[in-house]
Amino acid sequence: MLFRGAFVLRLSLALTVWGGVMGGAIMAATDAQAQGAFPYGQELRMDADPMKGSKKVPILDIADNGIADIELWCDAVMARLVVAGDTVTVLTGERTARGCPPERAQADTAMIAALEQATHWKVVGDALVLSGGPAELRFRKQGN
Repeated sequence: MLFRGAFVLRLSLALTVWGGVMGGAIMAATDAQAQGAFPYGQELRMDADPMKGSKKVPILDIADNGIADIELWCDAVMARLVVAGDTVTVLTGERTARGCPPERAQADTAMIAALEQATHWKVVGDALVLSGGPAELRFRKQGN
């Protein structure tokens, strides 16, 4: 009888531990789904109004391999987005030289700085949010 009682106790303890582990795994998976996967292979539009005198708003077009075409307020730049967990590093290349008005050129410079200084990402609803730099950047999935 003593052996049987010890077995039931160990089995009960093992099931409790297993249930806790599985519950934690399910909660982690649910949190990851709520967070959303990094939006590789998508074109995202900056959540901002166009600048005065223009209809253009920055676009972030991220390929499946993390290479991105970024249309800024005036110029454009290629970049590589390196994602690990909830961290992001944006490595930008050379900027095009389209002969921008000064206010748009300054906005492009500020945008590149914000992208390069971003350290974290998250998906909130339909938006990719890059944070950790001088400004939080929010890009929404393009609607059809």
